[in-house]
Amino acid sequence: MTRPFLLGALALAVLAGCASPQGIAPPSEQPLQATALLPAGATDTAPLATRWWQALGDAQLDALVDQALAGNPSLRLAQARVAKARAQADLTDASAGPQVNAALDATHQRYTENGMVPAPLAGDIRDTATLQLNGAWEIDFFGKHEAALQAALGQARAAQADADAARVLLSTQVVRTYLQLARAEAQQAVAQRTLAQREHLLRLVQERVAAGLDSELERRQAEGAVPEARQQIEAWAEQAQLARLALAALAGQPGQAVAPRAPDLQALRALPTPTVLPADLLGRRADVAAARWRVEAATQDAAQARAQFYPNVNLVGFVGLSSIGLNQLLDAGSLQWGVGPAIRLPLFDSGRLRAQLRGKHADVDAATASYNATLIDAVRQVSEQLASGQSVARQQAQQTQAQQAAEAALQMAQLRYEKGLGNYLQVLSAETQVLAQRRLAVDLQARALDAQASLAHALGGGWVPTTDATPVASARP
Repeated sequence: MTRPFLLGALALAVLAGCASPQGIAPPSEQPLQATALLPAGATDTAPLATRWWQALGDAQLDALVDQALAGNPSLRLAQARVAKARAQADLTDASAGPQVNAALDATHQRYTENGMVPAPLAGDIRDTATLQLNGAWEIDFFGKHEAALQAALGQARAAQADADAARVLLSTQVVRTYLQLARAEAQQAVAQRTLAQREHLLRLVQERVAAGLDSELERRQAEGAVPEARQQIEAWAEQAQLARLALAALAGQPGQAVAPRAPDLQALRALPTPTVLPADLLGRRADVAAARWRVEAATQDAAQARAQFYPNVNLVGFVGLSSIGLNQLLDAGSLQWGVGPAIRLPLFDSGRLRAQLRGKHADVDAATASYNATLIDAVRQVSEQLASGQSVARQQAQQTQAQQAAEAALQMAQLRYEKGLGNYLQVLSAETQVLAQRRLAVDLQARALDAQASLAHALGGGWVPTTDATPVASARP
């Protein structure tokens, strides 16, 4: 049987030209070289810690991140997608192996008198039964099943990388929202100090008006400054409440109280982040890995589509018992069996396979373009955060000098006013400069920490691959 089988396979291979992938252009999009996107100053740097936010030194923040990672519905959705992709890979793997099933059929039947059934069955009513094992195995001569398996594995790995990227993004969102809360609380404290200062000045003006040293104009100006400070307090209280609600939603506890202790912006420590682009930046990011696996999966899908043009070779067989009359089913004479090859080859399909292959090539181009865009965006994000962090640091140095000068000017204006050497407008002008510098100091400190958190996210957020990051080898030709 072997020789006829091989001859038949050869004959079908010769006929394969009837449905051929010849003339279909390969994918045109080329993946960018990751190293070519990095500037000359890129160097090796230590990777971020997996729980990088702990360097801020706030135990309440650490607990909030843990709650979010444990209870956020978006993460559970991502994990469900990972489980589905893995199950699909298992299904694809299982379909390439031998398949065996058992069947038991029993029929109570009257045979026709006017058909092909001879006597004594014609016109008679009999019981028939078949007890049989059926088996089939499609031999993967041309790599179709291997390519399908590698495509499914690539999708599963991409889904896992997406889930990891979602975890990194969620932890970063919690940290940045917590920093917004710290900023709002710090600005509220500045507004509280402003209110106390303006109430003190109001009392002083009222005393001077009573003594005939100031006019009604100064008193009205001092009175108007007090509700303005109270309005600022309320505005920052609103921002703090909104930040708390956002944190509760991120933690999967909407409407519940979170962060009972107001975070202290001054107590938060700076995050240890590099000052230059890491040479292995793109290998640290889960989104880049997911895009790379999608390119691999699309490439394997195209390989499977090409393999559809080649013969499909199956080995099929069966063994079992069949009889007319249930009492004879288990007799030795009821044994039946068969085995043999089954070869299928597409000869003419009106261009269906060629269209399918062109579509798969387009999928490869789309996945490659998406991968290239992800690479470019990753380098852009890190470069922007590095530039922002360095700029904010320089701004903080200049702002510190400006605040010191403004504080000194306010002290001099208050002293001159108390001694009758200046007017209240000078005090208000000096106070306005001080308050502006205090607010700016809080904003710059919050921006510096936010830029560091954003940079940590852009650097991959301490991601550690949960799957092999080496691309799978291409399927057999």
